[in-house]
Amino acid sequence: MLIAAELKNLLEPSQLADLDITWLAADQPTPKGDWVAIVPLLSRWVGGTQLKNLPNLRIVANCAVGYNNVDLVAAEMRKVLVTNTPGVLTEATADLTWALILATARRLIEGVELVRSGQWTGWHPEQLLGLELRGRILGLFGAGRIGQAVGRRAPPFGLRILYTARTPKPDFERETGAARVDPTRLLAESDIVSLHVPASPETKGIINGETLARMKRGAILINTSRGDLIREEALAMALERGHLGAAGLDVYTDEPAIHPRLLAAPRTVLLPHIGSATEETRRNMAAIAVANVQSVLSGKPPLTPVY
Repeated sequence: MLIAAELKNLLEPSQLADLDITWLAADQPTPKGDWVAIVPLLSRWVGGTQLKNLPNLRIVANCAVGYNNVDLVAAEMRKVLVTNTPGVLTEATADLTWALILATARRLIEGVELVRSGQWTGWHPEQLLGLELRGRILGLFGAGRIGQAVGRRAPPFGLRILYTARTPKPDFERETGAARVDPTRLLAESDIVSLHVPASPETKGIINGETLARMKRGAILINTSRGDLIREEALAMALERGHLGAAGLDVYTDEPAIHPRLLAAPRTVLLPHIGSATEETRRNMAAIAVANVQSVLSGKPPLTPVY
């Protein structure tokens, strides 16, 4: 089997027992051959050509919750199973979402840069005024596992919660006092909008010039979900005009490239896709990916199938 070499230090020898492994570095192309399984990172495209060059492949065990690096149609046509690692990164990503909320609301990056520049002249009553959270509205654009985990952290900060979802989440509403609303109302009323919807043709570019214009002036936009939900140039323009108060992002449309206008935009906190970057979470992700392979190769169903 092929395994991303970047996972080597996250896996224990006991987890790899009885497996014939070839480690595949991110900068190496996907090889041709008789491998029966591949454990890729989200950055490796596994499409029709790659599947054709691996005629004996039985499973693509993505080490990620996402799977838009895999051509699902081509995989299904070749009867290749595709799995991911859902659930295990929920808490780590929710924690990072809150780190972005706090960093943008209280202008932490600007404060750090001011101190390090040597230009800080001391306390001033109007210096780096931010957004106090108590009494504000947090809008969860999507309320799956991660969205709900973010929402459960909100009440101690005194935030009220609005959320969008295809179906009501009564348990979540009871726990947090959240109210389910349509996307238009959520964008118009929220002081902080946090994105938690999957990538799909319907959600691609859902945050664009039109939807940004519907947001409350001075609102904060947070994205720890999928990069292609946002039109990056439109977001940069909204920040430049001062319509948005700030943006905190961990994912981007064409990683690792980021639109230059967004890089230069004011009031941004831009992180390098570290939502699941805790040792515990990354080890669990790697373990689940390998466990999916072991299950399939032993003739059992996959543990976390995509379809």
